[in-house]
Amino acid sequence: MSTTKPTGAPVASTGVRTGGALGRNTQRLNEIGLIGAIVVLFVVLSVTASGFLTMTNQLAILRDAATIGVVAWAMTLVIVAGEIDISIGPAVAFSSVLLAKATGEWHLPFALALLLCLAVGLLLGAGAGFLRARWAIPSFVATLGLWSALRGLAQYMTDGLPVPLAPNGLLDLLSGSILGIPTPAIIMAVLFAVFVFVANRTSYGRSVFAVGGNAEAARLSGISVARIRVILFATTGFLAAVSGVLLAARLGSGNGGASVGLEFDVIAAVVIGGTSLAGGRGSLLGTALGVAFITIIGNGLVLLGVNPFFQDVVRGVIIVGAVLINVLLSRRNGARTT
Repeated sequence: MSTTKPTGAPVASTGVRTGGALGRNTQRLNEIGLIGAIVVLFVVLSVTASGFLTMTNQLAILRDAATIGVVAWAMTLVIVAGEIDISIGPAVAFSSVLLAKATGEWHLPFALALLLCLAVGLLLGAGAGFLRARWAIPSFVATLGLWSALRGLAQYMTDGLPVPLAPNGLLDLLSGSILGIPTPAIIMAVLFAVFVFVANRTSYGRSVFAVGGNAEAARLSGISVARIRVILFATTGFLAAVSGVLLAARLGSGNGGASVGLEFDVIAAVVIGGTSLAGGRGSLLGTALGVAFITIIGNGLVLLGVNPFFQDVVRGVIIVGAVLINVLLSRRNGARTT
């Protein structure tokens, strides 16, 4: 006779609740394995990839990691809740286009254009969450529709061409650095701390875990499952807009064709970090390590001169391998609790 997951599961350090001792042990093993893999990557790439260990390249890795990490924190909670959001890439591109259009063609002050981008991102995400919560449309389908609509709209608004951004002091700061550290990396670190607090120290974080463990039981215990789902997707939409603003600042333009495949890198980082696709288990620390792993591999492949098309093959193999390991670990835990 199988046992159920305890609702008062302990909290993993700098992460999301992992569903008991077995879950914690599995998560720790996963994190230790990732740390080992990252160390091996550093050693191998420092020998084989010219310029990998230079300060310029390490700062570039931090900047690239922020592109994935900013959204990956929210995606971790989405997947912990048993959902998925595949609209990230087009949402980032659309936000960059919206910022460029608002400050250029529409002549809005930069601060107002920035608020518009963030508000629209939040509302679009909340819309996907509402479809999931109100009509029980699978989150994959809801966000797939959003993925297509936003990519098409971003390309339509720009005729497939980059839209230049007028020079702005805040844009320079967002694309620059503070005390030598890339500003996007600092924003990513601050958001990481916020999400760790929310996941571990708030009733909302406990509710997300409960919904992922058993949505019906969570509903019967008084948790508004619909509200949790809307907030989750609103959060990913908001952070996709933040990432879009950072992308626009970095490129100096809005680009409807940017961030192709970003959603897969984000999901891969979360899954590699040990978050269960079935919901109810995950770790923000694991996600952070997954972000580092994915970013370092991407950086190394570029430095090694690997064909860009083959880079997609490598990423695909990594995603499938991570999901396979995740499933095997979940089955192993399930067998031990029977």
